[in-house]
Amino acid sequence: MWIYGRNPVLEALKEGRVRRVLVARGVEAWLLRELEKLGAEYTLVPRIELDTLLRTTHHQGLAAEVEEPRYAPLEEAFLLAEARKELPLLVFLDGITDPRNYGAMIRSALALGAHGVLSEERRAAPLSPLALKASAGAALKLPVVKVKNLPRALEEVKQKGLWVYGLDVRGAKTPRELDFQRPLALVLGSEGEGMRRLVRESCDELFRIPMREEAESLNASVALGIALYAVALGRGVG
Repeated sequence: MWIYGRNPVLEALKEGRVRRVLVARGVEAWLLRELEKLGAEYTLVPRIELDTLLRTTHHQGLAAEVEEPRYAPLEEAFLLAEARKELPLLVFLDGITDPRNYGAMIRSALALGAHGVLSEERRAAPLSPLALKASAGAALKLPVVKVKNLPRALEEVKQKGLWVYGLDVRGAKTPRELDFQRPLALVLGSEGEGMRRLVRESCDELFRIPMREEAESLNASVALGIALYAVALGRGVG
């Protein structure tokens, strides 16, 4: 797989996952110094060669061929929480098919203290080059999990002691009314359809983000960021 963008490529180099690197002629000198610092062997090519190879002009002059991204087992998320000595916080995504949103959500999850991001193998965006770029390298630092059945996975984490909170515009509660000082799975559905019925029924609590009436909804990745920050505040972080 070819990935592109400076953060994803630099993170992949740090992880030792890169087979070869292509750099557009004329990039800034600091970027070349950073590649050399990481021990990367790279080839300078005309920018149009990257445009053609990647089928986009938004590559920031840098591309790398890497192994296919590895999805993590669910247990890695719990091990990360244990290593940090924190209450588990997992993010479940139901029907998020836009790779930009998917990548942005993984980025928010990493930044705001989640220990893993889960979605179904079907009806969900893959870890594509576009998603990896949108995650700004976060997808290489945080357990990203694919499961066959989301409701079943929610029942599994409930058996491990997690409470399941679903973000829903029709939710009865607001973040101020919820207890975040407990192991949590935070669930969010797609912007258009929200959570599926079986996923919604798996939730212990449904909550909404208060907003002005004239605004019908929020972008899914923005909504997740707000919800994760509410969890951080509820846990006394930030």
